[in-house]
Amino acid sequence: MVESLNSMLVNARDFPYVALLDVIQEKMSKWWNDRRIVAMAITAPLTPSRESEFRPRFAQSNGRHTLQLNPVTYHVKGGELEGVVDIFNKTCTCKEFDIDKLPCVHAIAAVHHARVSVYSLVSPYYTKEYYVLAYGETIYPVGSQSQWDVPNEVATRVVLP
Repeated sequence: MVESLNSMLVNARDFPYVALLDVIQEKMSKWWNDRRIVAMAITAPLTPSRESEFRPRFAQSNGRHTLQLNPVTYHVKGGELEGVVDIFNKTCTCKEFDIDKLPCVHAIAAVHHARVSVYSLVSPYYTKEYYVLAYGETIYPVGSQSQWDVPNEVATRVVLP
């Protein structure tokens, strides 16, 4: 992001500070609105990047042998690595689920066996709803300096260079 801001500000670096801040605000407003439009158009339950990461895991979870150990714990065999999944605590011994907060192949096999929605185990931060909320606010321009309501204690304060 820093590189993006630097490249965006190449032509504005010599502007006075207030004009430079206006350029930054305008660009951020555009980025925010573009992302809001993308987020609102999503039809999948997850953000596009998480959905594309998640889909291959479904295919990899097929054909795994799943043994229910108790109401919330499953032992999943098959593939290179076995896993013990706790669907209540959203953990797996492979640690991929614990770290990513996105169900691993073992967790997907376990919830399929448990007849639970796999999306219920995904971190809410990866959902469309959170994505829309992240860009839900509008970044408004500050307006002309002549319209600013500056408190007297701030206006009279001397700031040294």
